[in-house]
Amino acid sequence: MKQARANVVYFRVRYCDTDQMKSYYNARVLEWFEWGRTEFLRALGKPYTQWEAQGVLLPVCETHIKFLGRAQYDDRLKMTTTATMAGRARLKCHCAIEHADSGEPVCAGHTIHAITDAEGRPIRPPSWVIDLVS
Repeated sequence: MKQARANVVYFRVRYCDTDQMKSYYNARVLEWFEWGRTEFLRALGKPYTQWEAQGVLLPVCETHIKFLGRAQYDDRLKMTTTATMAGRARLKCHCAIEHADSGEPVCAGHTIHAITDAEGRPIRPPSWVIDLVS
């Protein structure tokens, strides 16, 4: 079985990422996932700007997040992103975030993206998309 390609980024929880409960604000996770997805595509050698330039867009059509632990201001986190095809015209990006030093989980989940043309109509992914992800 072929192992999925993965990209890892490290970051610190910013003050604006936190809430009054002294942990990261739940809505920030989708922003972190978006950053992970962007860096994943860049690491594959085809940044999302190139996808758009070739008329291939990835609108989000589903999200799922499991909140597994806390993270406070200035904590150093590690985010690992992978992607798989989810059917014929969807891309599923998996993200897992943990504390960089201890490995304690913070959250994990995925986003599912329709593969569309510039007008938002679903399309079969070009062969280069399949090649990048598989």
